[in-house]
Formats: sequence, structure tokens, C-alpha cells
Amino acid sequence: MKRVYFKTFGCRTNQFDTQVMISKLKDFELTFSENEADMIVVNSCTVTNGADASVRAYINGIQRKNPSAKVVLAGCGSHSKGESLFADKKVFGVIGHSEKEKINTVLQQDTPFYQIGDLEHIDSTIVEEFVGKSRAFIKIQEGCDFACSYCIIPSVRGQARSHREEDILTQVGKLASNGFGEFILTGTNVGSYGQDHGSSMAKLLKKLSQIRGVRRIRIGSLEPIQIDDEFKELLREPWMARHLHVALQH
Repeated sequence: MKRVYFKTFGCRTNQFDTQVMISKLKDFELTFSENEADMIVVNSCTVTNGADASVRAYINGIQRKNPSAKVVLAGCGSHSKGESLFADKKVFGVIGHSEKEKINTVLQQDTPFYQIGDLEHIDSTIVEEFVGKSRAFIKIQEGCDFACSYCIIPSVRGQARSHREEDILTQVGKLASNGFGEFILTGTNVGSYGQDHGSSMAKLLKKLSQIRGVRRIRIGSLEPIQIDDEFKELLREPWMARHLHVALQH
């Protein structure tokens, strides 16, 4: 059985996406040693030039340390730099965000592949374990509608779209039953959750807090304009972490 190593760059959303891919591996063995891997999936970040440079440096390093390993580029960098890296034969394959749930099938290909997919996909995978983590990341939405002039992320993650509430509740319930008590809600633009289906972050938080085993909930980066009175009231709750990562650019 071929061994697969995952290298994750960037944000908590990427860390969740890596767990999605790990949970889909059926015909491969997960390894924690890049030197022993037959295939290396690089879940990349492209939010800054420095992030792009780190990914390129890692790929170049793998070609020296484990030249027989097939490198597959995933993550945001697949949408911004994947075409050029594939054309230059720096990677064996490229997969976009919508293709990661197909990882088990994708990795079985014997010839180089470029499967970028679309930017409208929402994952349906329920992750039941977070390998090597004491806290569980829960992705509640994907994409961003702000379109800030300095930010590439909307063009590589797509427009804002929320995960289904029932899927999020099921996800947290499964992980709580497996011993996780602390959860970090994450996404491309977490504060936009629910705007596309008449819900809100506060409404979701109230339901999550009622799940047995949930002891603490933390929130990823928020924009100041997304913090309403209903949400602020929840900061008084004992299960809510009284710390917010607030982006000041907007």
C-alpha cells in the first residue's frame, strides 16, 4: 500500500481541509514522514508572496530529499500557481478545492493530472477525528464577497457560501462523542456565515452550545462590521471563548 504524507501551509481552514482529505484515504497508508512517502500532498497557501515562496521552497526541497515521491499540489496555491508549477513539472498533479473529497481516486492516477475543478463547491464530508490535534477545527463557510483590492483569496476560494447547518451540527456532535471538547469555527470569512440562507453566527453558536460534550467554542477571524448585538451577548456565556481575532483592515 502506497504511503501518503500531507504538508499543510496557512490557515485553520487549510488544516480542516487536510483532515477532510485524510478521512477520504481508503487505499493508501497515512505517514508522518515525508522521507518515507510515496506521494506528498501539499495543501498550499497563497495569501502573500511569502506564502507562495514557502510552498515553492518546500516543493524544491522535496525534489532533493525524496526525489521518487510524487508531489500533488492542493489548496489555494493550486488556483494561483498550480498551472505554472504543473507546466514546469515541479509537481506530478494539481487539484483544486472542489476535488479534495475525491483524493482517494485522484491519487491512484499513474499519469500527471491537472484537476482544478470549480469555486462553487461545498464539502459534505463529516470528519470524525483530527489527527494530532487536541482542538477540532470546524469549517462553517467557504469563500468571501469583500473583494478587497489587496487580497487574492476571493479569486482562489470563490464567493461566500455557508455550510449546511445540519452538517455542522452533525460534525460537532461526532467529534464531541469522540472526546473533543473545544471547537474552533473557521472559514474564509467566518462572519459571513448564514447570510445566504437567513441565519447568523449567533444562531449557530446557540445550537452548537447545546450539543453534549461541547465545553468551549472559539471563533476564527471576524470583521468588525460582522459583530452584532446578538453575538456580543453570547460572549458572556461560559462556553464561549472571550477572545476574538478581529481584522482591522476593513
